[in-house]
Amino acid sequence: MGVLDRLILRNEQWERISHHIIGDERTRGSSGRDNRMFVEAVLWIVRTGSPWRDLPEVFGEWNSVFRRFSRWSQKGIWWRMFAAMSDDPDLEYLIVDSTIICAHQHAAGGKKGAEDQALGRSRGGLSTKIHMAVRGLGCPVRFRLTAGQKGEAPQADALIEGLPADIVMADTAYDSDRLRNAIADKGAVAVIPNNPSRAQKYPLDKHLYAQRHLIECCFSRLKQFRRVATRFEKTAENYLAVVTIAAIVLWIR
Repeated sequence: MGVLDRLILRNEQWERISHHIIGDERTRGSSGRDNRMFVEAVLWIVRTGSPWRDLPEVFGEWNSVFRRFSRWSQKGIWWRMFAAMSDDPDLEYLIVDSTIICAHQHAAGGKKGAEDQALGRSRGGLSTKIHMAVRGLGCPVRFRLTAGQKGEAPQADALIEGLPADIVMADTAYDSDRLRNAIADKGAVAVIPNNPSRAQKYPLDKHLYAQRHLIECCFSRLKQFRRVATRFEKTAENYLAVVTIAAIVLWIR
C-alpha cells in the first residue's frame, strides 16, 4: 500500500475545511500551491510521529513543508480552521481535564526558556500538560498548554470563560471555591467531587459525573496521533498547532 492510499481526508472532509484556508489553486505564489496535498503532508507527520526529514517525497521537499507549517502556525490558520469546525450546538455539558505529554529530548533547546515553551519537569521527566474543555459530543472546544508540573485548577477559569454551559464537570483536582463560584456566575451547575480535605461538602450527582468519561475518550483519540502523544516540537506554538490539527480531524470524522 502506497502513501497516497493512506491519505486521511475524504473529499467531503476537505471541502469542509478548505474554505478556511488562505489562498487556493487560483492564487499566485506559495500560499495557493496545492493546499490539500500540503495539509495531507502535515497530517502524515502528525499521525505517524515521524521526523520531518522522513516525509515521503510525494508530498514535496520536507523543509519547505515544515516552513509552511510553521508559517500557518504563526498566522493562526490552524486555529481558524479548528474554530470553524468546533461550533458545537450542544451547550449542556462542558467537561474540563488535563493530560501529561512526555516531551522527546529533541523538544528541548528552544530559543526561549523551557517555561516559555510550555516545557517542565514532572514525575515522568520533561513534559507538557494539555488542559482541555470538551463538549457533550466528546470533542474539544478549547485547550491550552503549560509546563508539565503546573496544576490543573488555575487553568480552569480560562478554559470555561465565555463558553455557555448548563453543567460544568471536572475531577477532584479542580475542587476550589474560586472555580465553583466562577461556574455559578455562568449560571451553570458544578459537578465536581469534593476534595477530602474540604470542610464544607457539596452534593455530587454521580449519574451526571459518569459523563466525564467523554474527556478521557477524547484524550485517548487525540493520542492516537503519535506526534500528539509525544511532543517533538521545540516551540509551544508548533506543538499547539499539532494538537489543533488532530482536534480538527476529530471534528470532521
